[in-house]
Amino acid sequence: MSARRVGDIEYDLLPGRSRKTTDIVIERTGRVTARAPEGYTPEQVDAVVRSKRMWIYRNLAEWRDLNASAVVREWVNGETFLYLGRSYRLSLVSDDGPGLQLKDGRFRLQRRLIENGGQPAANQAFETYFTDKGLQRFGQRVAYYAPKVGVEVAAVKVKDMGYRWASCGTTGILNFHWKCMMAPPRIIDYIGVHELCHLHHRNHTDAFWNEVDKVMPDYRERKDWLRKHGASLDL
Repeated sequence: MSARRVGDIEYDLLPGRSRKTTDIVIERTGRVTARAPEGYTPEQVDAVVRSKRMWIYRNLAEWRDLNASAVVREWVNGETFLYLGRSYRLSLVSDDGPGLQLKDGRFRLQRRLIENGGQPAANQAFETYFTDKGLQRFGQRVAYYAPKVGVEVAAVKVKDMGYRWASCGTTGILNFHWKCMMAPPRIIDYIGVHELCHLHHRNHTDAFWNEVDKVMPDYRERKDWLRKHGASLDL
């Protein structure tokens, strides 16, 4: 991946793949990414980005509007954190329990983590918890939807995906961001189906969306929810 600039547009150029068109995406963090067909020079990709600049401006403006009210959470008693689309209050505890657990309708976080490691340690506790739960859920949901999509998956991984919700590897490995576990189950299913369909089409052409539609006819509604509420799926 390399960072490039076309006028006032900064974008990340991703490695090319076997495809016919250049795919330009506004990622969940507001970064613009472009993935072009194999053999395209950076200058050719610049030209495509330049030709799509009005679309990029419009979508970046929309992203900024949607993210203007992004939630900033604090690590204090009573703060709310999302899990599977529901809000749970935080309780700082001092006992022999695990670093973080969801119990009796509350996230119970060991106070010692905050005292010894501050916010990074608390964030790591949530990341570990959501990663473990995500492996279970995405494993189950991918196994359920893969036959419907007509594909086989090599493996499912959950990790920090940076600015992306998920990705589909060329070897059939599906990767999901641990923050996906903050979304409602129906949105998690959409993210899973989206990546499964990339095993048929590694782009966002009409053919790709037709594959998604076959399995999930209401995908537009779910996609729109993620676009509007994705900024809130954070710590």
